[in-house]
Amino acid sequence: VQLVESGGGLVQPGGSLRLSCAASGLTFSMYTMSWHRQAPGKERELVAAISSRGGTTNYADSMKGRFTISRDNSKNTLYLQMNSLKPEDTAVYYCKARFTGGTVDYWGQGTQVTVSS
Repeated sequence: VQLVESGGGLVQPGGSLRLSCAASGLTFSMYTMSWHRQAPGKERELVAAISSRGGTTNYADSMKGRFTISRDNSKNTLYLQMNSLKPEDTAVYYCKARFTGGTVDYWGQGTQVTVSS
């Protein structure tokens, strides 16, 4: 299983970014996918999750209304649209795959998001 994140970078407060996570080596449509982030000196935290078919999404409270998780099972790709970014959103963002109903997690290498003026 390989997960490759992209789309991170430097953005000003109030700006937007769209992260992508390209998956290979798995039957993507059978995996629950999620985004997590880890800021310096802090624990990794859940940002958002999406069910295998995309019908159910969940968000951390601080991301609701600003972030949107989505997936395209025909392209084996997970997305995270981030709007109204704040400096506190600065972190390394990781995607994770878990076989629906399973316990093994697969992680990408992460992509850096920096929100600063």
